[in-house]
Amino acid sequence: MKVTQEKLPASQIGLEIEITPEMSQQAYEKALQEFKRFANIPGFRKGKVPRQVLIQRLGPERIKASVVNELIQDGLKQALEQLEQGDIAAIGNPELRSSFDELVQQFQPGAVLTFSAAVDVAPEVTLKQYSGLQVQAEEFKYDPARVDQVLEDYRKRSATLVPVEERPAQQGDIARVDFSGRLTGELAEGESAEIPGGSAEDFEIELTEGRFIPGFIDGIIGMQPEETKEVSVAFPDDYPQPDLAGKPAVFTITLKELKERELPELDDDFAQEISDFESLAELRESLESRFQKEAEQKTDQSKQEALLNRLVEELEVELPETMIRREVDHSITQTAIQLSQQGMDIKKTFTQEIIAMLREQARPEALDRLKRTLVLGEIAKKESLAVEPDAVQAKVEEQLAEYRERGMDDDIDLERLREVVEEDLLREKIFAWLEENNTIELVPEGSLQPTESEAEPEAESDAAAVETPAELSASETGEATASETTIDVEAVPAEPTSEPTTPAEAVEVPAEPAETVEPSEPPAEKPAKAKTAAKKSSKSTESAKKSRTSKQSS
Repeated sequence: MKVTQEKLPASQIGLEIEITPEMSQQAYEKALQEFKRFANIPGFRKGKVPRQVLIQRLGPERIKASVVNELIQDGLKQALEQLEQGDIAAIGNPELRSSFDELVQQFQPGAVLTFSAAVDVAPEVTLKQYSGLQVQAEEFKYDPARVDQVLEDYRKRSATLVPVEERPAQQGDIARVDFSGRLTGELAEGESAEIPGGSAEDFEIELTEGRFIPGFIDGIIGMQPEETKEVSVAFPDDYPQPDLAGKPAVFTITLKELKERELPELDDDFAQEISDFESLAELRESLESRFQKEAEQKTDQSKQEALLNRLVEELEVELPETMIRREVDHSITQTAIQLSQQGMDIKKTFTQEIIAMLREQARPEALDRLKRTLVLGEIAKKESLAVEPDAVQAKVEEQLAEYRERGMDDDIDLERLREVVEEDLLREKIFAWLEENNTIELVPEGSLQPTESEAEPEAESDAAAVETPAELSASETGEATASETTIDVEAVPAEPTSEPTTPAEAVEVPAEPAETVEPSEPPAEKPAKAKTAAKKSSKSTESAKKSRTSKQSS
């Protein structure tokens, strides 16, 4: 058999395969023997059917098609083995370029058979420049005011409601009101002045502007308990209910009860109530440390994003369609997994139309992820960047100690943990090299246009979203399973939401103080060790890590 290779666009290799006369004759005879063994022809025992009777009853085209199919499979197998011997990594299955029907028509036992195919291969990567570059990145600075804001939010959340009798309503109070509304001004023929859903009794609201249509809250502020008042308002022009948009209205409001929040003292008792710390000083110190670390991490992420965006500009590569398709499938599969975990019926939701839409939406991000992966892989290869086994072992032991401390060491996949640790350390090493060999100018937060990944944090929101060279293998080899992929949840439309059409349908303010105000930050707790992909029971984290640590295929 003779195989001729040809370089094609889009990282493909063309294969012209010539089957020798001896091979075609042997394949034909072998096929006849197989048919003869299993053919069930009246008047003849299996295996005893004469050759010409067999050909006549089965039809020469059927036999030839079977032979040609076998020759194609054998030919492609040997051709791919030759590619592998030449250090060319094939990706996916070969695609037949010749017409199968024409090959069947042309086939003659004992004659040469030539056909062509193409197969995607690992792309050739060229980085025009990856050192000496100049980029700008945003610097995120720690703001001490955040600590005070978090503590104040939790004071509000822990507040008790105290009745107010001797003063008028003011911003931040909780009011219980009866109200009814009607449209004013000229009405269209047949139009009612009554506002659908525009009345309620004993309705509890927080007097904070923005919860209702403009003017409603302002009209209540200054009222005394038991007072009734008419408040004139106008529905906004962009109001979601067209028959009310832009129209004036009057609401008759009776203030039945007024309460204000009584905040707890900001002291050690308060710190113990909302956290695991014994004193307010410890709580403050923990919050400060957390926010400082968060600012540093955001700055590091900004630097990595800036470097990757610039490096992709220096990248010259033709991505094979197989690699792109697998990366897109990778994303869609994770979308399905997450939605399924949220209780959605995937079989009903993922129609052919939805899948087609998801593919179209996922493709740009898939291309970007692949390019970033190739960039990092090329730099690691060119600069011989690798992680020392001792460093990996030390980090693994550190993680295991943390798991034991939390009682999580019974179900640890050590091999998986080692892979995750090695990939994380390699990523750190690559970016350390890049920062040392390129110039990064730090500019104030918010001064740069956000990148797509920053604008959509649900897709890629932190430094862990930056791929490592080994992540390429999941796309190249197709080894990524449903639990080894990443996700793009926003590709699937969420259930529609709309603004409330009238004050009565707006977000209510419950009487319980713990539910009236949501703090901007979660309560601080004593340092806890984070779960990682090595914990088998933590499926979502495991799947996110696995996609970055699949072994590189040859």
